[in-house]
Amino acid sequence: MTTTKHADLYDEHAEDLLAAESFPDRVSLLQADASHPVPNDRIRIMWGQDMLSDVIDGRYRAVVCGVNDSDNSHGVIAQLVSLVTASQWTPESVTHYANMFHDAAHVHATLDHEPFVLKFDLDSVLVLAILRPKGHDYFTLPNLARGFQTVTRMLAGRADRRPICSVSFLGAKSNRLVVDEGSTEEPTFETVLRTMYAAGLRGDVYPSKYMWGNPEIGVFPSYPYPAGLERMRSGSS
Repeated sequence: MTTTKHADLYDEHAEDLLAAESFPDRVSLLQADASHPVPNDRIRIMWGQDMLSDVIDGRYRAVVCGVNDSDNSHGVIAQLVSLVTASQWTPESVTHYANMFHDAAHVHATLDHEPFVLKFDLDSVLVLAILRPKGHDYFTLPNLARGFQTVTRMLAGRADRRPICSVSFLGAKSNRLVVDEGSTEEPTFETVLRTMYAAGLRGDVYPSKYMWGNPEIGVFPSYPYPAGLERMRSGSS
Protein backbone atom coordinates (compact mmCIF):
# COMPACT_ATOMS: atom_id res chain seq x y z
CA MET A 1 0.00 0.00 0.00
CA THR A 2 1.45 3.38 -1.03
CA THR A 3 0.85 6.78 0.43
CA THR A 4 1.15 10.18 -1.17
CA LYS A 5 3.92 12.30 0.33
CA HIS A 6 2.83 15.72 1.51
CA ALA A 7 5.12 18.60 0.61
CA ASP A 8 5.17 21.66 2.84
CA LEU A 9 5.05 24.68 0.55
CA TYR A 10 5.43 27.53 3.05
CA ASP A 11 7.02 28.32 6.40
CA GLU A 12 5.21 28.93 9.67
CA HIS A 13 1.70 27.70 8.81
CA ALA A 14 1.30 30.06 5.86
CA GLU A 15 -0.50 27.26 4.01
CA ASP A 16 -3.53 27.84 6.26
CA LEU A 17 -3.50 31.54 5.35
CA LEU A 18 -3.14 30.84 1.64
CA ALA A 19 -5.88 28.27 1.26
CA ALA A 20 -7.02 27.97 -2.34
CA GLU A 21 -10.63 28.88 -1.62
CA SER A 22 -9.49 32.34 -0.51
CA PHE A 23 -8.22 33.24 -3.97
CA PRO A 24 -10.74 33.25 -6.84
CA ASP A 25 -8.20 34.49 -9.42
CA ARG A 26 -6.44 31.20 -9.95
CA VAL A 27 -6.41 28.14 -12.19
CA SER A 28 -6.18 24.40 -11.57
CA LEU A 29 -3.07 23.26 -13.40
CA LEU A 30 -3.11 19.78 -14.90
CA GLN A 31 -0.09 17.70 -15.78
CA ALA A 32 1.09 17.72 -19.39
CA ASP A 33 1.80 14.49 -21.27
CA ALA A 34 5.61 14.32 -21.11
CA SER A 35 6.01 10.62 -21.90
CA HIS A 36 7.41 11.24 -25.39
CA PRO A 37 8.77 14.82 -25.53
CA VAL A 38 9.74 16.21 -28.93
CA PRO A 39 12.26 19.08 -28.97
CA ASN A 40 10.90 22.47 -30.00
CA ASP A 41 7.43 21.17 -30.78
CA ARG A 42 5.15 22.87 -28.27
CA ILE A 43 3.73 26.16 -27.13
CA ARG A 44 4.33 26.74 -23.44
CA ILE A 45 1.39 28.42 -21.68
CA MET A 46 2.56 30.86 -19.02
CA TRP A 47 -0.23 30.58 -16.46
CA GLY A 48 0.24 32.90 -13.50
CA GLN A 49 3.17 34.78 -15.02
CA ASP A 50 3.37 38.45 -15.96
CA MET A 51 4.63 38.96 -19.50
CA LEU A 52 5.78 42.56 -19.09
CA SER A 53 7.90 41.68 -16.06
CA ASP A 54 9.46 38.72 -17.89
CA VAL A 55 10.26 40.86 -20.94
CA ILE A 56 11.82 43.60 -18.81
CA ASP A 57 13.84 40.93 -16.99
CA GLY A 58 15.36 39.97 -20.36
CA ARG A 59 13.83 36.51 -20.65
CA TYR A 60 12.88 37.00 -24.31
CA ARG A 61 14.54 38.35 -27.43
CA ALA A 62 11.28 38.87 -29.32
CA VAL A 63 7.64 39.53 -28.47
CA VAL A 64 4.53 39.18 -30.66
CA CYS A 65 1.57 41.48 -30.09
CA GLY A 66 -0.96 43.54 -32.06
CA VAL A 67 -0.72 47.09 -33.37
CA ASN A 68 -3.10 49.41 -35.21
CA ASP A 69 -2.87 52.66 -37.15
CA SER A 70 -5.27 54.73 -35.04
CA ASP A 71 -4.63 54.42 -31.27
CA ASN A 72 -2.23 52.15 -29.41
CA SER A 73 -2.27 53.95 -26.07
CA HIS A 74 -4.10 51.06 -24.37
CA GLY A 75 -2.24 48.22 -26.08
CA VAL A 76 0.59 45.99 -24.88
CA ILE A 77 2.97 47.68 -27.30
CA ALA A 78 2.42 51.00 -25.51
CA GLN A 79 3.42 49.39 -22.22
CA LEU A 80 6.48 47.79 -23.81
CA VAL A 81 7.86 50.96 -25.38
CA SER A 82 7.21 52.85 -22.15
CA LEU A 83 8.90 50.28 -19.90
CA VAL A 84 11.98 49.47 -22.00
CA THR A 85 14.30 52.31 -21.03
CA ALA A 86 16.47 52.03 -24.16
CA SER A 87 13.49 52.37 -26.50
CA GLN A 88 13.19 55.53 -28.58
CA TRP A 89 9.63 54.65 -29.56
CA THR A 90 6.53 56.12 -27.94
CA PRO A 91 2.90 54.97 -28.26
CA GLU A 92 2.30 57.99 -30.54
CA SER A 93 5.27 57.27 -32.80
CA VAL A 94 4.26 53.60 -33.02
CA THR A 95 0.80 54.62 -34.23
CA HIS A 96 2.23 57.16 -36.65
CA TYR A 97 4.59 54.56 -38.14
CA ALA A 98 1.77 52.02 -38.50
CA ASN A 99 -0.33 54.63 -40.29
CA MET A 100 2.56 55.54 -42.63
CA PHE A 101 3.17 51.87 -43.36
CA HIS A 102 -0.47 51.28 -44.23
CA ASP A 103 -0.47 54.26 -46.58
CA ALA A 104 2.73 53.05 -48.28
CA ALA A 105 1.42 49.50 -48.57
CA HIS A 106 -1.75 50.79 -50.19
CA VAL A 107 0.37 52.35 -52.94
CA HIS A 108 3.25 49.92 -53.32
CA ALA A 109 2.02 46.54 -52.04
CA THR A 110 -1.56 46.27 -53.24
CA LEU A 111 -1.13 42.57 -54.07
CA ASP A 112 0.18 41.64 -50.61
CA HIS A 113 -2.17 40.04 -48.12
CA GLU A 114 -2.87 41.73 -44.80
CA PRO A 115 -2.07 41.70 -42.04
CA PHE A 116 1.52 42.88 -42.20
CA VAL A 117 4.03 42.42 -39.39
CA LEU A 118 5.95 45.50 -38.26
CA LYS A 119 9.29 45.32 -36.48
CA PHE A 120 10.02 47.64 -33.57
CA ASP A 121 13.59 47.32 -32.27
CA LEU A 122 13.58 48.35 -28.62
CA ASP A 123 17.30 47.54 -28.32
CA SER A 124 16.87 44.88 -25.62
CA VAL A 125 13.91 43.18 -27.30
CA LEU A 126 12.39 43.01 -30.79
CA VAL A 127 8.64 43.54 -31.04
CA LEU A 128 6.98 41.75 -33.97
CA ALA A 129 3.66 43.57 -34.15
CA ILE A 130 0.87 42.14 -36.28
CA LEU A 131 -0.78 45.15 -37.93
CA ARG A 132 -4.55 45.21 -37.72
CA PRO A 133 -6.03 45.36 -41.25
CA LYS A 134 -6.81 48.89 -42.35
CA GLY A 135 -10.37 50.02 -41.70
CA HIS A 136 -11.09 47.17 -39.27
CA ASP A 137 -11.73 47.43 -35.54
CA TYR A 138 -10.60 43.85 -34.85
CA PHE A 139 -8.46 40.92 -35.92
CA THR A 140 -10.03 37.72 -37.23
CA LEU A 141 -8.67 34.19 -36.90
CA PRO A 142 -7.59 34.19 -40.59
CA ASN A 143 -5.75 37.45 -39.89
CA LEU A 144 -4.04 35.82 -36.92
CA ALA A 145 -3.06 32.77 -38.97
CA ARG A 146 -1.49 34.86 -41.73
CA GLY A 147 0.23 37.09 -39.20
CA PHE A 148 1.86 34.18 -37.41
CA GLN A 149 2.87 32.58 -40.69
CA THR A 150 4.80 35.79 -41.40
CA VAL A 151 6.24 35.78 -37.88
CA THR A 152 7.40 32.18 -38.42
CA ARG A 153 9.20 33.20 -41.61
CA MET A 154 10.86 36.08 -39.75
CA LEU A 155 12.14 33.62 -37.15
CA ALA A 156 13.46 31.03 -39.61
CA GLY A 157 17.22 30.69 -39.22
CA ARG A 158 17.34 33.56 -36.73
CA ALA A 159 18.53 32.20 -33.41
CA ASP A 160 19.06 35.80 -32.29
CA ARG A 161 15.27 36.24 -32.26
CA ARG A 162 14.61 33.42 -29.81
CA PRO A 163 13.28 32.78 -27.23
CA ILE A 164 10.01 34.39 -28.22
CA CYS A 165 6.70 34.99 -26.49
CA SER A 166 3.29 36.22 -27.55
CA VAL A 167 0.14 37.69 -26.09
CA SER A 168 -2.97 35.54 -26.46
CA PHE A 169 -4.88 38.28 -28.36
CA LEU A 170 -7.90 37.53 -26.14
CA GLY A 171 -9.45 40.17 -23.93
CA ALA A 172 -7.54 42.88 -25.80
CA LYS A 173 -8.49 46.52 -25.31
CA SER A 174 -6.98 47.97 -28.51
CA ASN A 175 -6.96 45.05 -30.95
CA ARG A 176 -9.86 42.70 -30.34
CA LEU A 177 -9.85 39.22 -31.85
CA VAL A 178 -13.05 37.70 -33.28
CA VAL A 179 -13.74 34.43 -35.03
CA ASP A 180 -14.38 35.85 -38.51
CA GLU A 181 -15.84 38.79 -40.40
CA GLY A 182 -19.40 37.73 -39.65
CA SER A 183 -18.90 37.28 -35.91
CA THR A 184 -18.49 39.49 -32.87
CA GLU A 185 -17.50 36.59 -30.58
CA GLU A 186 -13.99 35.84 -29.38
CA PRO A 187 -12.66 32.37 -30.23
CA THR A 188 -11.72 29.95 -27.48
CA PHE A 189 -8.20 29.92 -26.12
CA GLU A 190 -7.75 26.42 -27.55
CA THR A 191 -8.66 27.72 -31.02
CA VAL A 192 -6.14 30.55 -30.70
CA LEU A 193 -3.40 28.12 -29.65
CA ARG A 194 -4.29 25.77 -32.50
CA THR A 195 -4.10 28.67 -34.97
CA MET A 196 -0.71 29.82 -33.67
CA TYR A 197 0.68 26.29 -33.61
CA ALA A 198 -0.51 25.49 -37.14
CA ALA A 199 1.12 28.71 -38.34
CA GLY A 200 4.44 27.57 -36.91
CA LEU A 201 4.78 29.30 -33.55
CA ARG A 202 6.92 27.43 -31.04
CA GLY A 203 7.38 29.60 -27.99
CA ASP A 204 5.54 30.96 -24.97
CA VAL A 205 2.01 32.37 -24.90
CA TYR A 206 0.68 34.46 -22.01
CA PRO A 207 -3.03 34.03 -21.25
CA SER A 208 -5.00 37.17 -20.46
CA LYS A 209 -5.30 37.71 -16.72
CA TYR A 210 -9.09 37.42 -16.81
CA MET A 211 -8.59 33.81 -17.87
CA TRP A 212 -7.00 32.96 -14.52
CA GLY A 213 -10.33 33.07 -12.70
CA ASN A 214 -11.59 29.57 -13.59
CA PRO A 215 -10.46 27.34 -10.71
CA GLU A 216 -13.19 24.81 -11.44
CA ILE A 217 -11.74 24.07 -14.91
CA GLY A 218 -8.40 22.31 -15.27
CA VAL A 219 -5.85 23.87 -17.64
CA PHE A 220 -2.73 22.49 -19.29
CA PRO A 221 0.74 24.08 -19.22
CA SER A 222 1.46 23.52 -22.90
CA TYR A 223 -0.06 22.92 -26.34
CA PRO A 224 -0.73 20.52 -28.09
CA TYR A 225 -2.93 19.20 -25.31
CA PRO A 226 -2.61 15.55 -24.23
CA ALA A 227 -4.17 13.03 -26.63
CA GLY A 228 -6.37 11.81 -23.83
CA LEU A 229 -8.40 15.01 -23.98
CA GLU A 230 -9.54 14.26 -27.52
CA ARG A 231 -10.40 10.69 -26.54
CA MET A 232 -12.50 12.04 -23.67
CA ARG A 233 -14.29 14.41 -26.04
CA SER A 234 -14.97 11.65 -28.53
CA GLY A 235 -16.41 9.47 -25.80
CA SER A 236 -18.73 12.21 -24.52
CA SER A 237 -20.22 13.10 -27.91
